Amino acid sequence: MVTAIVLANVERGVINETAQELLTIPGVSEVYSIAGEWDLAIMVRVREAEQLADLVASRMLKLEGIDRTTTLIAFRAYSNYDLDRMFSIGFNE
Repeated sequence: MVTAIVLANVERGVINETAQELLTIPGVSEVYSIAGEWDLAIMVRVREAEQLADLVASRMLKLEGIDRTTTLIAFRAYSNYDLDRMFSIGFNE
């Protein structure tokens, strides 16, 4: 499984519409409207790196409102759920 965060700059006035359109692309699990240099953070989960390349280059960049993107590929995932489970192993209350 390949997990990536794609940051996107979107034309003003079409951020909401672009976010909704991104959610129709298989592999896009969540889209966040964010503050700062980028307008959207797009969570992508696919089986293979080639699928990620196709999703970003062939599908996302062809959307009307997206000006540019940068892709961050995740190596490992950490979450509070995993930490809670790890620390509770062997602990009896």
